[in-house]
Amino acid sequence: MKWTEQTWKKIDENYNAILNMPFVQELAKGTLPKTKFQFYMAQDSLYLEHFGRALAMIGSKSHHIGDALAYIRFAEGAIVVENALHESYFEDFGVTDKGVLQPACHHYTHFLKSTAALEPVEVAMAATLPCFWIYKKVGDHIYNGQQITNNPYQRWIDTYGGEEFADSVKQAIDICDQAAQHTTPEIRKRMTEAFIHASHLEYHFWEAAYDMRIWN
Repeated sequence: MKWTEQTWKKIDENYNAILNMPFVQELAKGTLPKTKFQFYMAQDSLYLEHFGRALAMIGSKSHHIGDALAYIRFAEGAIVVENALHESYFEDFGVTDKGVLQPACHHYTHFLKSTAALEPVEVAMAATLPCFWIYKKVGDHIYNGQQITNNPYQRWIDTYGGEEFADSVKQAIDICDQAAQHTTPEIRKRMTEAFIHASHLEYHFWEAAYDMRIWN
């Protein structure tokens, strides 16, 4: 069994908790309050800037030139392509200021950047994978189960449930499996730990958006 298949089993319960959380349920139904989505989009836009930097660091440390190129392209996608979606939503939903990194976003982005900077590149790859993979699976879950029309959040659903994003996710999964296969048991263990921790941070990111959690 591939490393990603084994590791996903360890976060399956957390993934199902994400699917059942109010933020995702109401996003799928189009009933998520506008203020909560505004908060989420502002934080997610800030997140993508830091996520892109972490991906670029991974690219610079990758052992194989193909992996380096892939992660540099992932970084470009996070910073340029996905931010274009956010900017259009900012206009549609009246968001004029991203604000500052709030606790959940701050914790998540600093975990990713410190991991990319200080850990072996294989561990950093594993830490960034949940953002790709969980978003894709959540997007697919909503897209395939849709029963309503005129969802105000349809473009978000289409982005993460679309084929272009699916290609990037598959590539990231394949790279992580190759990295796990060719590294040591100790680093593979640390890859698993980083993946699990990042999956919990994904949950808390959406939870914090629904609660609109800010610094006290």
